[in-house]
Amino acid sequence: MTLTAADARGFDERYRVIQSRDRRFDGQFVTAVRSTGIYCRPSCPARTPKEANVTFYATSAAAHEAGYRACKRCLPEAAPGSPAWDVRGDVAARAMRLIADGVVDREGVPGLARRLGYSSRHLGRLLTAELGAGPLALARAQRAHTARALLVGTDLSASDVAFSAGFSSVRQFTETIGEVFGLSPTALRARRSRAAGTVPVGEIDLALPARGPIDTVGLFGWMRAHAIPGVEVGGDASFARVIRMPGGPAWFEVRRDADSRLRLRARLSALADLGTLIARVRRLFDLDADPLAIDEALARHPELAPAVAAIPGVRVPGAMDAEEMLLRAMIGQQISVASARTMQGRLSAELGERTEIGGIPMRLFPDPAVIAAHGFDVLRGPAARRRAIVEAAAALADGSLPLGPGDDGAEQRARLLAMRGIGPWTADYVRMRVTGDPDVLLPGDVAARAGAAALGLPSDPAGFTAWSERAAPWRSYAMAHYWYAAPVTQAWRTPTPSTESEPAP
Repeated sequence: MTLTAADARGFDERYRVIQSRDRRFDGQFVTAVRSTGIYCRPSCPARTPKEANVTFYATSAAAHEAGYRACKRCLPEAAPGSPAWDVRGDVAARAMRLIADGVVDREGVPGLARRLGYSSRHLGRLLTAELGAGPLALARAQRAHTARALLVGTDLSASDVAFSAGFSSVRQFTETIGEVFGLSPTALRARRSRAAGTVPVGEIDLALPARGPIDTVGLFGWMRAHAIPGVEVGGDASFARVIRMPGGPAWFEVRRDADSRLRLRARLSALADLGTLIARVRRLFDLDADPLAIDEALARHPELAPAVAAIPGVRVPGAMDAEEMLLRAMIGQQISVASARTMQGRLSAELGERTEIGGIPMRLFPDPAVIAAHGFDVLRGPAARRRAIVEAAAALADGSLPLGPGDDGAEQRARLLAMRGIGPWTADYVRMRVTGDPDVLLPGDVAARAGAAALGLPSDPAGFTAWSERAAPWRSYAMAHYWYAAPVTQAWRTPTPSTESEPAP
């Protein structure tokens, strides 16, 4: 979508943003300058262009399509992703989430269109009208973004960078880098950072751009509290796990460095999975959120203002794997976090595939087909619950229950509620974690209602629901504050915690 003076209010607001060089808007739009033929992020330190020379675009892909190249000074491709793709639930946002996940690279435009329920031609028209570029151009911009990060952040060869970023050939990679950045890959690599220090052979170490502030204490505490033994390892300032990727198992670690920035270390079976891994890690840590907008909205309510002041930049963890998220949520229904972790650990130990990447032995969370075949005998608890988990796993395995970040939220919720053993709490929790819906409330969550009571809010389901309506459209983030305020979850924000008696939100 092109944003021009025809939309006077939008143009004027964005022009004021670039005049003030406000970093909060980096990644939310780009500024194209006709007199120079380049596009910039809003915070670019260069002299503000004249209004008559400016065109605003919703995506860098749209700027590419219009013939502009990226600014060599501010490198707009290094900005965090747009929060719009998580806030919005329309076709364009769902498409952007799937493109970031590598669907176009793996399945082509027909695969993307099929997942969204449109013909390829109609989807192309929709995305071009909304975002100023079609699926192929948007995927190309995503590849350029990944390639830039690899060139400046790793020692990978040019050919490895090309295929890791999803290009089909080195020639295509070289041409795209030249067109987008106006630089050769070698010249772009000259801008590299040595912040990561020495990186072991076969390992990738990259910075993860994010808008501040960011509550890393809560993020790592949450991950640590829910880590499945043998699959995940959580620490005060790090989280690591193995994950099943399209090209094979991958190991990654996200850590907070000395400057409180986040970095990603990874070892992959297939370098072509790197772009998808980065996108999923960003979803897991909610790194494309707009924390200042969220905090400002929630702090308007006197009851929430102290919680927002105490925990600025709160994030809502997402999901690395939608199918795994559903099964973990079903296992964790109505039991404590500790009990859920124990059961998930047993399931992984008995049914999960053993893998060793870079000398790190771990287990993958079991594939749904394996849980469908053997999970009933491994799981513990009421037979009806075990049967429901096995049935959900079978539906995931045979494709009759599609689930992913590109889902329409309402349709996903309806599909889940139609399954035996899945109630509103599970369906809404999965929607919050998988699609990144920012406006989900879980009135049946006991820990959240206890946190609401600690904040002086109504804690009965009806009162809790009614009061929380004023937190829309950020009720998922209000939920995070409720959880952190609950007496039973205080260990999440405390070093070397004990999680033996925590409830499972």
